[in-house]
Amino acid sequence: MLKTNHSLEGVVVQPLSRIPDERGTILHGVRADNILNPFGEVYFKKLYPGIINGWHIHETLILNYICVNGMLKLVMFDMRKDSATSGKFQEIFLGDDNYCLVHIPSGIANALECITHPYSIFCNIASEAHNPELKYKRIDPRSDEIPYDWNKKDY
Repeated sequence: MLKTNHSLEGVVVQPLSRIPDERGTILHGVRADNILNPFGEVYFKKLYPGIINGWHIHETLILNYICVNGMLKLVMFDMRKDSATSGKFQEIFLGDDNYCLVHIPSGIANALECITHPYSIFCNIASEAHNPELKYKRIDPRSDEIPYDWNKKDY
């Protein structure tokens, strides 16, 4: 089991602003000057506690995640052979307690786990519109193909 938490080559974490007042809170998202790739599609996904969404590895698609409600554990594994961080992991907890935009280059396996009740909602600003012809791979998060331990750590 690899127990490292490196900053993976090409992964960028950008803090985002929250502006509260008596009416509610503005949650800043993507702006033309903070997205690092062409824009193709935006979608939102609701995840329930204990569910692991992933692993996914995209051949060309670039991902940009923002958790707009709740908290998520994002785990990334660098599967790019030519990367300086090939074979390394990076974990990021994002959402209410760490409101940020996470830029994930293609070739990095990623998986999300909801860690709050009753659910979390995340947004992906993908570099390309959904296309079933785009090449990507899914890997069972509990398989040994990516050596990550999803068990909760209470220490």
